[in-house]
Amino acid sequence: MGTLSLIRDPRRSRESLAYAEVQRITRRRARNFAWGIMILPRPKRRAIAALYAFARLVDDIADGDLPTAEKRSQLEELHERLDSPPSGDALWVALADARSRYPIPASALHDSVDGGLQDLAQNRYGDFDELAEYCRRVAGAVGIACTAVYGADQPQRAETLGVALQLINIMRDVAEDNELGRIYLPQDELASFGVSEADIAARRLSPAWQALMAYQAARARGYLGDGLTLLGYLDRRSAACVATFAGLYRATLERIEKSGFDVFDGLPPLSTAKKLRIAAAALL
Repeated sequence: MGTLSLIRDPRRSRESLAYAEVQRITRRRARNFAWGIMILPRPKRRAIAALYAFARLVDDIADGDLPTAEKRSQLEELHERLDSPPSGDALWVALADARSRYPIPASALHDSVDGGLQDLAQNRYGDFDELAEYCRRVAGAVGIACTAVYGADQPQRAETLGVALQLINIMRDVAEDNELGRIYLPQDELASFGVSEADIAARRLSPAWQALMAYQAARARGYLGDGLTLLGYLDRRSAACVATFAGLYRATLERIEKSGFDVFDGLPPLSTAKKLRIAAAALL
């Protein structure tokens, strides 16, 4: 996210060009997020895109190929930049403008960075309490930041919804995370259901694995139901936005279940027609 796009067109403001860049990133990189925010009015859509681009940057650093020490240095730098005047980089210009317009808590942005740092320090979780705390940092914090843009003072509900979406991500990305050396499924639950890390590495679709994943799915559904109580506190278009990407995640969870929890070779993406139907249903 460089600065060239911010100086080429004198007819457009620095902020306008920065927002165009973060919206481009969102359209290109977001699997589900972009379908929800297209429903929002322009000011909110741009602010949410800035938040997405920031969260994407944190993930890209944490999941990238650099040495761990360099990743940690770059993430710590994000903490510093959040508390400093914006540079000419598109992301920081857009994020600073969004923070000036909406009461986005700085603590939520810092928590997101702390989630990235946690990924560098921890790749196993002893129980669900440990995992839930991680989910609150990497996804719940993003939900809290976004809710400030939507216009509802409901951080707990937003955090719960964020945790729900992260739990679905964890189920979907088991194989990909394992290749990165990470197993997010709680260790005590793996042991309880008789699933070993070797089973995950071998992509073994056993009855024990299916039972373990059915348990994860039930918990994710519970968090999703609780998180969606947020909708009652939002204006119509913000509620439609949240309902859209929550609906897309619910559809992903349903596909995981219908596959018999065979997530090892990846799931085919939702079709454009399916995404449009979910967005239309959210609007209605």
